[in-house]
Amino acid sequence: MTTDTTPGPASPLTFGVATASYQVEGATESDGRGASIWDTFTATPGTIADGSDGSIACGSYERLEDDLELVAGLGVDVYRFSVAWPRVQPSGSGRMEPRGLDYYDRMVDGLRDRGIRPLPTLYHWDLPQPLEDAGGWPVRDTAERFADYAEVVAARLGDRVETWATLNEPWCSAFLGYAAGIHAPGRREPEAAYAAAHHLLLGHALAAARLRDGAAVGIVLNPSPVRPESPDAEDAARAVDAIQNRLWFDALSRGEYPADLLRLAPVLADEQTVRAGDLDLIARSLDWLGVNYYFPIRVAVSDGDAPRRADAYPGAPNCRFVPRPPLTAMGWEVDASGLEELLVGVSRQFAGIPLLVTENGMALDDLDRRSDGSVDDPDRIAYLRDHIAAVQRARAAGADVQTYIAWTLMDNFEWAEGYRKKFGLVEVEQETLRRLPKASYDWYAQLVHAGGLIP
Repeated sequence: MTTDTTPGPASPLTFGVATASYQVEGATESDGRGASIWDTFTATPGTIADGSDGSIACGSYERLEDDLELVAGLGVDVYRFSVAWPRVQPSGSGRMEPRGLDYYDRMVDGLRDRGIRPLPTLYHWDLPQPLEDAGGWPVRDTAERFADYAEVVAARLGDRVETWATLNEPWCSAFLGYAAGIHAPGRREPEAAYAAAHHLLLGHALAAARLRDGAAVGIVLNPSPVRPESPDAEDAARAVDAIQNRLWFDALSRGEYPADLLRLAPVLADEQTVRAGDLDLIARSLDWLGVNYYFPIRVAVSDGDAPRRADAYPGAPNCRFVPRPPLTAMGWEVDASGLEELLVGVSRQFAGIPLLVTENGMALDDLDRRSDGSVDDPDRIAYLRDHIAAVQRARAAGADVQTYIAWTLMDNFEWAEGYRKKFGLVEVEQETLRRLPKASYDWYAQLVHAGGLIP
C-alpha cells in the first residue's frame, strides 16, 4: 500500500469576487458607448425571459465608488471585472473612446487604492455590433480586431494591471451564440459555431502575445465533468465532452483538436479556417487558466425531440440532460465534488500552469429575510462552503489552484434569463438600485478575513 504524498500549492488560497460589464454597468448609450450584440439581441422580442435588457442593469457605471466599497467590504484580494469592448472602441476597430477608457482607469485606481488586485477580462460577450454585422466570431478578422483592442486597453491600464483574462467562456460565445441561438447574436449555424470557436481561441492567443509585458495572461473556460447516465449514452457523452471540454483543453495544452471532434466538425480540419501556425500559437498562449464551475453535465439519450440546449453540441448524437437534485433556481445540479474532480484533472493536463476558480456561485429565489429586512440565504452559504472546501481538497491533492472567485458581487442581468435569476452576494432593488448585502455577503467576508478558514 502506498500513501499519496503529493504536496499542495505552497502559497495560501486567495479570494475574490466577480462581475461582468453588460450585466452590471447599464449606461448603454452614455459617453460614446457603441452598440453591442447584446443590445441588439435583447431588443428582439422573445429572446429574454422577462423581456428586459441591460440598459440600466445595476447602474454600476454611475455608482463605481459605491460598488468598490462593497468589494472592499468583503476584504477580498482580487476583483474580476470585464471591460466592455463597445464602451472603449464603439465600432470594434479604429477610434477609441477616451471616456470609456477613463471609466476603467478609475476602476483600476480605485481597486489599487483599496489594496485589491484588478483582474480585467477583456471580453465577456459584448461584441461591438459592427463586427457582428461584418460576420462576427465566425470570421477571422474579428480575432485580429480583438488583438488590436487588447493592445490599446493594455497601453492605458497595463502599468497597474498584473493579470489579464482575455475571454470569458468562449464555449458560450461560440455555441450558445452561433449554434443554439440562446445567447447573442442568436444565430443557429453549426458550422459557423465551430469556426467561431477557433477564432475565439486565435483571438485569445493573438491578444496574449500583445498583453505580455511583465503581465500574466490567461483565458477563462467553463468546463464540466460529463457523465453518461447509461451505457447507451456513452457516445453522446463523449461528443458533449469533446465540445464542452476537450476542444479548448487540447488546443491550449497540446496545439491540436481532438480527432473525434474533427469528425463532428470538419471545418476545424479545413486549412482555410485553421491556418498553419494557428494551433502552435494557441498552445503557447497561457500563463494561467481560469475555471468557471457550476454543475456536472449528465447525459442521457433523448427519447424524443432534444431540448434546445442540445443544439449547443452540433453533430453530437441526440441527447438530453438530466441533472439530479438538489437544483439551483437555474435548474443546475449542485455537486461540489465535480469541482474537485475538475481541478485535479485539469491541473494534470496543464502541469505547470496555475489555476484560478474564476466563477462559482448559486442562483436562488431569495425569498427569506433576516430581521433587518436583508436576504437570508443559507443555501447559498452552504453552496459556497462546500465548493470552497472542494477547492481546498483539490489543492491538498496537488492541484495548483491559487484563487477562488465567487460569482457574483450583486444580483444583475442574467443574460437570457433577464433579472429573474439571482446569484449575488448583494441584493439590488430594481426600482431604486439600492444595494443590500445578504447573509452570504457577511459569511464570505468572515471567511476571507479568517484567511479561508470556513466559518
